[in-house]
Amino acid sequence: MATQKIYEAVLNFEKEKVNELVNAELESGTDVLSILNAGLISALDEVGRRFTDGVLFVPEMILAANVVTSALEILRPALVEEDVQPKGTIVIGTVQGDLHDIGKNLVSMMLEGAGFEVIDLGVDVTPQMFVQAVKERQPDILAMSTLLTTTMPMMKETIDAMVESKLRDQIKILVGGAPVTQKVADDIQADGFAKDAPNSVIQARALLNL
Repeated sequence: MATQKIYEAVLNFEKEKVNELVNAELESGTDVLSILNAGLISALDEVGRRFTDGVLFVPEMILAANVVTSALEILRPALVEEDVQPKGTIVIGTVQGDLHDIGKNLVSMMLEGAGFEVIDLGVDVTPQMFVQAVKERQPDILAMSTLLTTTMPMMKETIDAMVESKLRDQIKILVGGAPVTQKVADDIQADGFAKDAPNSVIQARALLNL
């Protein structure tokens, strides 16, 4: 299958080759969803599995995510033309007081590669900024990240702000980051916890019953 070549090129981190193959398949009339699902998303899922199994590591995962992100830019006009809807919308950001963004950026790329619309608010995001983004963008999921134990309380403050703004029942909340555990997620009443970037895709799909 033509999409198998795209799949294999993603796993080999060959950005230019993937872009060439995607363009060629679009020109030959291959179904855009086939390119997206069989070629790109399935390859990124395999990268996630290999990361979980300890075969691949963060640098390789970043390479693969970059390859897929580049290919998505080529596919985007065709997806819009065919009115292909994203699997869901996710607002993501690193909480107030934390300026770390490498992990959050990787999660964003993995989620976008998996077919979600991702609205990245960046770092040092205050609870009110999260509230405003949820009001304006009406996402399905709010994802929060932190790398510091000192800023973990901001996750709870953000969730409290969602409750006060009467937005909490409208969204699922996913949390992650080095010091975050399932117990932390349970204690602050988040809906899900992702231990790493590949797991964030699994958790997001589960939260939306995909």
